Amino acid sequence: MSDYTAKDLQVMEGLDAIRKRPGMYIGTTGIRGLHHLLWEIVDNSVDEAANGYASEITVQLHSDNSVTVEDDGRGIPPDTHDKLGISGVEVVFTQLHAGGKFDNHAYNYSGGLHGVGAAVVNALSEYVNVEVAVDGKLYRQEFKSYLGTDGKIHSGKPTTPLEEVGRTRKHGSKVHFLPDKRVFETINMSYDTVNRRIRELAFLNKGIKFNLIDSRERGNRKENTYCFEGGISDFVALLNTDKTTLYEPPIVLSGKSGNILVEIAVQHNDSFNDSIFSYVNNIPTTEGGTHETGFKAAYSKVLNEYCRNNGILKDKDASLQFDDFREGITAVVSLKMQNVQFEGQTKTKLGNTEARPAVEAVVSEQFTKYLEDLKNAASSQAIAQKALGAAKAREAARKAKSLARDKNKLENEPLVGKLSSCIGKNYVIQELFIVEGDSAGGSAKQGRDRMFQAILPLRGKPQNVEKKNVDEVLANEEYRSIITALGTSFGSGFDRSSLKYHKVIILSDADQDGAHIRAILLTFFYRYMKELITEGHVYIGLPPLYKVEHNKEVTYLYSDEELAEFTAGLKGYTLQRYKGLGEMNPEQLWDTTMNPEHRSLLQVTIEDVTEAERRLTVLMGDKVEPRKEYIKQYADFDN
Repeated sequence: MSDYTAKDLQVMEGLDAIRKRPGMYIGTTGIRGLHHLLWEIVDNSVDEAANGYASEITVQLHSDNSVTVEDDGRGIPPDTHDKLGISGVEVVFTQLHAGGKFDNHAYNYSGGLHGVGAAVVNALSEYVNVEVAVDGKLYRQEFKSYLGTDGKIHSGKPTTPLEEVGRTRKHGSKVHFLPDKRVFETINMSYDTVNRRIRELAFLNKGIKFNLIDSRERGNRKENTYCFEGGISDFVALLNTDKTTLYEPPIVLSGKSGNILVEIAVQHNDSFNDSIFSYVNNIPTTEGGTHETGFKAAYSKVLNEYCRNNGILKDKDASLQFDDFREGITAVVSLKMQNVQFEGQTKTKLGNTEARPAVEAVVSEQFTKYLEDLKNAASSQAIAQKALGAAKAREAARKAKSLARDKNKLENEPLVGKLSSCIGKNYVIQELFIVEGDSAGGSAKQGRDRMFQAILPLRGKPQNVEKKNVDEVLANEEYRSIITALGTSFGSGFDRSSLKYHKVIILSDADQDGAHIRAILLTFFYRYMKELITEGHVYIGLPPLYKVEHNKEVTYLYSDEELAEFTAGLKGYTLQRYKGLGEMNPEQLWDTTMNPEHRSLLQVTIEDVTEAERRLTVLMGDKVEPRKEYIKQYADFDN
């Protein structure tokens, strides 16, 4: 055994630890981590705006893939820090856990909590140039990461102290940085991703002007400016653009309880689905939390009181549940608060206990006033009647739902001769393939590894759940089979801990029908088992498009590009184009699509929940025109 002494302990100085383990700070060095750098700088500017010190924020993407973020806030402090003897700018960009957001003196509400954001950006960039305008003076400082003579990369070193470079009438901060290509898989940011987040921030900070400029492509400069005086009310209206709403405009519930600012916008549509999006200090809380719990509790209580006071519910009637009120609801819940505590696996769930009573107090007061106002009588009635209809459907579905939970009945009915379970008991490696068609299902059953792979063939195309209520969904044998096979139940009764398979793999033909089946199944999972997607359990299998035989060797190719590259200059080969999974024998299906050593899988994730919601509505909803427009804009009819 080798000796283990103090000399073996490595001390990472300055920002070097960030570059050594970037995943600890930005999650990944892929495209998400790249965008995370931008969000760190943008969030600093947004914090200035959210606290009333800035009114305009500009983001510009440059041709060399560098980025500039500028605001008209107070500017990063240029004066010298008492203890460190360097400027406030240098402190912010070179010191971990340094900033003005640890107490509530400089910022009442802040998305940045740990004081590492600017320093992380500096550590993972080739260069960072900072300009601050304070008290009529313009200051500048540059930081660089370089390869030293010792063969090591030195991260985020200041090339000069902060310098006063002129006079100005402006005020605020300007940060220009180039992500380091030695760190990231790509440094080319996605315009669509940046644009969606900038627009979202504009909704969440009403009256603040956001400019986005993309000057990367010569002759194709893109510019967007967002400023929403209606704030999250405009946000909800946008989310319901392609839906039929029950009333106009959205209901806005806002107020302050203690030090917590609460703002909620609500509007119902005629669909059977709910869309609730929540934020704390502009940070999406995709896993919900105490603020969402408070909203649901108060919303249900106030509406039940309204229904009883107006004779919609009789004394003998049971109270309605939030599941009834949520049908067709689109809501945005936004909080501004201090000392935010996040929990959950992805730190996107609010854990502060004081948030629930604060939200309940504001909703109870504001929503009661809204419902009692006679000018809102029509919309109040529409909400109540929508909930009553949902309650009736819920009762009608109760028996079907209990049937779905009754393992013996369901397994003995639709799954006999259909699901081929795996024989192993190791959940971590177990996989369920949902396969299009009996023929492909038969090949998959014969070709699989029975120890960890289960097969569930679909005998027909399932229904589009976006156009069906819950009892109609449960009446569909294919969905009942999926629910039973997974063992999790669904909807509000979904139980992730009962999931039988770590991977749920959709395997369909590489044609239009196969793509439609994938879309239908993904819609079902998103609406009734969203946690499967958010926790990374849903995959799409990629079967090959071509089989090429040359000199008795077989090669499988998965795209037209692969085929063109492989066959360039190749002579004397035979080519087979697979029209469907059913054309493959069990050995071929195993080799190409099911064998973990050779196959390719796409993991399904949700990068932007509001965009996912919009696309589901457009592509799977009952309005034809938005779908036509989407197809005209994005479909490639030449391919």
